[in-house]
Amino acid sequence: MGTGSKVFYSIGTFLLLIGVFYIMATGWVGDDAYLFGVEWVGGVGLVLATALSFMMAVYLDFTERRMDIVPEDWEEAEIEDGAGVLGFFSPHSIWPFAMAGAIFFLGLGLAFWQLWLAAIGAVLLIWTATQMNMQYSIPREKH
Repeated sequence: MGTGSKVFYSIGTFLLLIGVFYIMATGWVGDDAYLFGVEWVGGVGLVLATALSFMMAVYLDFTERRMDIVPEDWEEAEIEDGAGVLGFFSPHSIWPFAMAGAIFFLGLGLAFWQLWLAAIGAVLLIWTATQMNMQYSIPREKH
């Protein structure tokens, strides 16, 4: 089990304990609250945060078992052991900025319940996400 999954299992266990304590503490305070005194917003939030932590821990555990050992898991590792190619990152792409603008219009349309603006934002978001994914599969002459 790798370090990342251990961290998320620990966070999930902590949130589970706090969630049980929170639900029991708010449920036994008194009968002045709705539905048997349990404060539902905090309880549901803690239960969902627990589920999210355990889902992330299981995913990391699943993927770390299929990988070779990484320098983060060595106790004697040096900084140089993690050197190498981390992937390709586009240095001058306009599409992340365009996606942010599309998300802005989508959020603005939803916030003010202007569905025509939300629809335009959704179409722009789909278009910009497609363009960002396809920007290096189209030959340079066609740009």
